[in-house]
Amino acid sequence: MFLCLFSSRYLSSAESMEATDVLNPALNYGIVVDCGSSGSRVFVYYWPPHNGNPHTLLDVRQMRGHDRMPVVKKIKPGISTLANTPTQASDYLHPLLSFAAAHVPKTKHKETPLYILCTAGMRLLPESQQADILEDLVTDVPLEFDFLFSRSHAEVISGKQEGVYAWIGINFVLGRFEHADDEDATVEVTTGSQNQQPISRRRTVGIMDMGGASLQIAYEVPSAITFSSPQQEEASKSVLAEFNLGCDVEHTQHVYRVYVTTFLGFGGNMARQRYEDRLVNDTLAKNRFLTTQTGLSEDKPYLDPCLPVSLSETVFRDNHTLYLRGQGDWPQCQEAVRPFLGLHNGTMSPGGVYQAPINFSNSEFYGFSEFFYCTEDVLRLGGQYDSQKYSRAAMDYCATKWPILKQRLDNKLFSQQADISRLKYQCFKSAWMYEVLHSGFRFPTEYLSLKTAQLVYDKEVQWTLGAILFKTRFLPLRDLQQETLRQSHPSWLRSSFVYNHHLFSLCILVVVLAILLYILRLRRIHQREQRQAEALNLLWAEEGEAPDCLTLQAPVSLHDHDTKTPQNGSTEDRKRKAGKLPNS
Repeated sequence: MFLCLFSSRYLSSAESMEATDVLNPALNYGIVVDCGSSGSRVFVYYWPPHNGNPHTLLDVRQMRGHDRMPVVKKIKPGISTLANTPTQASDYLHPLLSFAAAHVPKTKHKETPLYILCTAGMRLLPESQQADILEDLVTDVPLEFDFLFSRSHAEVISGKQEGVYAWIGINFVLGRFEHADDEDATVEVTTGSQNQQPISRRRTVGIMDMGGASLQIAYEVPSAITFSSPQQEEASKSVLAEFNLGCDVEHTQHVYRVYVTTFLGFGGNMARQRYEDRLVNDTLAKNRFLTTQTGLSEDKPYLDPCLPVSLSETVFRDNHTLYLRGQGDWPQCQEAVRPFLGLHNGTMSPGGVYQAPINFSNSEFYGFSEFFYCTEDVLRLGGQYDSQKYSRAAMDYCATKWPILKQRLDNKLFSQQADISRLKYQCFKSAWMYEVLHSGFRFPTEYLSLKTAQLVYDKEVQWTLGAILFKTRFLPLRDLQQETLRQSHPSWLRSSFVYNHHLFSLCILVVVLAILLYILRLRRIHQREQRQAEALNLLWAEEGEAPDCLTLQAPVSLHDHDTKTPQNGSTEDRKRKAGKLPNS
């Protein structure tokens, strides 16, 4: 549940109501599907790049279409109705996912996280049926959609998780996770970290939500808790949640310890039903020993202190009919409803559940749903809560005769949301709300820091906003790392360019030197060959004969020298050797 809304005295809008600029490539997107008991809804969120401060969260906002309306779509019935046909789960969600896919830019699909979170309806199913439905989603959804979706993105969340997400969403919209200014109320916070000094930060708000069937409360517990017994410490584990909303687990600036619990049967309608059940049972039991037969006929009705004066009402239970007549006694009504809180010696909250201490001198709370309806719809006291004004107005209303109340309704003297049902049960519900607040949660009657609420900045704030904030809390760290890497690139590029420039110059120099050396070598070889050729030519020139004449030189013997025969022989001999004369 935890439908978080805020005050009839609307605050000025803090978020743009313009259509989301899907052409902006810097925007990131996220999708949350709320699978509730009566139906499922899809919410599309977006956020710009992180601002670089590790102590700030992503600026997540709800996406708005071209018509400037929030991108939301709902289908009925709830997904839990597929308990016996789990293979149809992905087909069941297909209209919602197609709707989201049509609004998120196609180029962003693969980096857009998708979370499918199931609440009350699924929690009532056996774990095996829950697992079958989730398995179908994990298997089939990625086959048709390119969203960032894994097994851990589909789960059945507890009432505790739902309450934490609602608390996160409201405080985020109210800016309570931002850095505290001088005029802001602050608290000293001690976390579970060892040797961690207390830190001062902006005070968060607690939230109370009373629906028709259940009652929920969530608030921060900034100081360390001292337990009176091991049993109390063990009981606290189911209602206390400590988590870090920051992107770095080493930083404790956004570590929060939150008390959150749900009281089934403590909603306004269920409380009235339990009250009527008790009236029927007690009346029948008394009539067995009395002859008056009170409440069993119209002429002898049971006088109900929690109905307006002279209002006649009929209650049907198991073939029994109880006739009621309004008595309009608000103090007596308070006494009548108090036992239904299930208090235990004033030491526990409603139902006997452990309640963490509240520092009423430095705290702030917002009451939603029935807290707002009870104070605003007919009493017109929504907003700042004053217990004395509220109790006087409630007492006067209960004591007013029914025909007069109907006439006021016809004359539109009540809010537009008021109807016949509200007029009938306003007396009971106003007493029940008062007792829950002051007897159950033990708020002092002089407590002035409670505001009853309907809208936050003119819009509803769903727990799904808190869910996407919690699920994406580490994304700023990724952005910061990428930004650090980008910032380091310029210096790296400069140093790399200088280094490469010198290296390139050195390589050019080496190549030039190699070419010069090669040219010099070729030149030396050419010069050597040229000198050898010149020397050979000079030798030929000095000898004066062609080389082939030397081959015709006859061998010279001592005999030849003695006869002094010419070295080259006669002309006749040369001709004969040349074949020009025949031999003699």
